[in-house]
Amino acid sequence: MAGRQKDRPWLMRTYAGHSTAEASNELYRRNLAKGQTGLSVAFDLPTQTGYDPDHILARGEVGRVGVPVSHLGDMRRLFQDIPLEQMNTSMTINATAMWLLALYQVVAEEQGADATKLQGTTQNDIVKEYLSRGTHVFPPGPSLRLTTDMITYTVNRIPKWNPINICSYHLQEAGATPVQEIAYAMSTALAVLDAVRDSGQVPEEKFGDVVARISFFVNAGVRFIEEMCKMRAFGRIWDQVTRERYGITDAKQRRFRYGVQVNSLGLTEAQPENNVQRIVLEMLAVTLSKDARARAVQLPAWNEALGLPRPWDQQWSLRIQQVLAHESDLLEYEDIFAGSHVIEAKVDSLVTESLAEIDRIQQMGGAMAAVESGYLKSELVSSHARRRARIEGGEEKIVGVNIYETTEPNPLTADLDGAIMTVDPANEARVIAALHDWRDHRDEARASEALAALKKAAAGTENLMEATVECARAGVTTGEWSWALRDVFGEFRAPTGVSSAPVAVTAEAGTPLALVREKVARTAEDLGAGRLRLLVGKPGLDGHSNGAEQIAVRARDAGFEVVYQGIRLTPEQIVSAALAEDVHCVGLSILSGSHAALVPDVLNRLRGAGANDIPVIAGGIIPPADAAVLIEAGVAAVFTPKDFGITEIIGRIVDEIRKANKLDPLEVPA
Repeated sequence: MAGRQKDRPWLMRTYAGHSTAEASNELYRRNLAKGQTGLSVAFDLPTQTGYDPDHILARGEVGRVGVPVSHLGDMRRLFQDIPLEQMNTSMTINATAMWLLALYQVVAEEQGADATKLQGTTQNDIVKEYLSRGTHVFPPGPSLRLTTDMITYTVNRIPKWNPINICSYHLQEAGATPVQEIAYAMSTALAVLDAVRDSGQVPEEKFGDVVARISFFVNAGVRFIEEMCKMRAFGRIWDQVTRERYGITDAKQRRFRYGVQVNSLGLTEAQPENNVQRIVLEMLAVTLSKDARARAVQLPAWNEALGLPRPWDQQWSLRIQQVLAHESDLLEYEDIFAGSHVIEAKVDSLVTESLAEIDRIQQMGGAMAAVESGYLKSELVSSHARRRARIEGGEEKIVGVNIYETTEPNPLTADLDGAIMTVDPANEARVIAALHDWRDHRDEARASEALAALKKAAAGTENLMEATVECARAGVTTGEWSWALRDVFGEFRAPTGVSSAPVAVTAEAGTPLALVREKVARTAEDLGAGRLRLLVGKPGLDGHSNGAEQIAVRARDAGFEVVYQGIRLTPEQIVSAALAEDVHCVGLSILSGSHAALVPDVLNRLRGAGANDIPVIAGGIIPPADAAVLIEAGVAAVFTPKDFGITEIIGRIVDEIRKANKLDPLEVPA
């Protein structure tokens, strides 16, 4: 070790936030005291989708998957006693990114900070929200305008800020292959940079400053070699594109800068202790190679497939990073993969295939056109369906799930309900009361004037950031800011990609799907229906639709007529659709924790309409105690991530339809 200069470690973050601004502030200060070197803010779904906590769609969602931030007062409390001029803060926020950045800037200025010294990142990649995560609000055109205005504002006013993370993380979660992940992220970057260039808000000689502030947020899966090569390919393509398409001659401005959270999709509910080694392997993929090393890393916790991690679980993940950075000799060496024939061949292959897919998207008119046509979503749904089929068929092996399933009793999960953190159900009422108090005591005239100015700016062509900052200072709320822009821009419902997804699982005679198809056909005949009809519903604000889409596709392939209207529906809308379509079963998918409020509401509305014979199925990240409560309330079955066999789930749904209609069980195995 003598004489070797160690590189500086990457930024170490923990994605965190829950309940209230006060509770999250306490968590952040504790994490920083443990050696965390940056903050990564998780906002709750109402904040992400532009609703105040008292909106009907926010019910059951407030403070569940992140911190609720409704106005300037919340942002003040969130960062109380944390000097923002000295902090590097990442905010996972997209549709409402401009709003949250404005609140952050105002709080920093109230602390006495110099805005030109603020460092951090707003995710602000709306394309992947249309494709995988579902927190979009506005149509693609206006969304791109918001992004463009933010980028041009920060380059001039907050020059050390990364105004966008081109985010391929959620693409992989939605089933993207490495080629799709690279190609779709790069296509988004081209759309954003073209929009900024064409806006005329940045002089040509300063465009290199724009490129230098573009960052990426990626996913690292467990296929260690492939993931590391993916990052090298990313860097090579970015260097080429920025040099050739935009004429950036400064190599430093062309540097591919990325942060990473390692894969959460691959974390298992079965034998969750195995998630620790998965997390370590995935972290190594983005840290071992110096030439393709992440600038910031945040790791999920071992128990995220079970529910909300506790502070101790997040500390464990932080310590994994610290051991690698401070105890190992990793940071003492140059790139240890330089010159490897295996690595170079794989990188070359990824670059070639990714460039070909980028060209295909450009020929369609670019990323925004490929979103609106449904091409990108359909490709992801299809890719994910193929992956699920490989897992179910045993071709893709997951330890503890479809191989080596026997296990000793796990002391980590002996008390399952104590192995995760829960949010107090009474928290939502307290947050709503605080919101009403804020509205009652603000300068109402100033807030109204600020909102009117925002709408006027949105209807014109001026940069929206100044009007947004004034809204923040005037005490406007998150929902009010968003509704002002909804009034001008409208809302957008993204394509689901379900109808065009190809068949991923074969149904030859004797296969599990063929047997389920027989059950479906015989049950439809017994009920005198042409086909069985399944409504797949996404109540509330949870936009993670991967599971719902895969159930919908497999049910379709099993012979069901599937009713799937996409994300963000109220229980009332779901029940209305179920009655109008005369469905035989309602399947509800929720990953955000709002199942306790929303699923019983659907049940009660069906009963009130006299539809007691329609069984309700629930799926998602549902702790065992909650599952028992739902079953007691009348839910026919609850499925969680451990139930990976989709064909088997469809068979179970048929069984529940027969039971609800007092039909004898079928002796057809499934």
